[in-house]
Amino acid sequence: MSKQCFGSSHVPLSPAVRAGDFVYVSGQVPVADGVVVKGGVTEQTEQVLSNLKAALALAGCAMEDVVKTTVWLEDARDFGAFNAVYARHFPKDPPARTTVEARLMIDIKIEVEAVAYKPL
Repeated sequence: MSKQCFGSSHVPLSPAVRAGDFVYVSGQVPVADGVVVKGGVTEQTEQVLSNLKAALALAGCAMEDVVKTTVWLEDARDFGAFNAVYARHFPKDPPARTTVEARLMIDIKIEVEAVAYKPL
């Protein structure tokens, strides 16, 4: 199996990597044009999922191809607001998901990584 990396980053990671029929998307954070978006978890979740769509597109995938996500919330009390936004982005057959509360690497409220399946 070969590995193909997509996109570039200012940190040592690839935004998306294809390994066979699977695409692995690195954790997406609520950053636009190099700046953390203003607002609460609702606004930050919208940006994260927009960034996720863009990373998937680098590998020729879409949100419908996502089979698993892992979500880190800075505060578990934000779960309801996050979940409302997330549900709009995965309206049909949502992927398997793990959601945990954790201190994040930068001052943000959410990070999401994904695994997509799209046969070559």
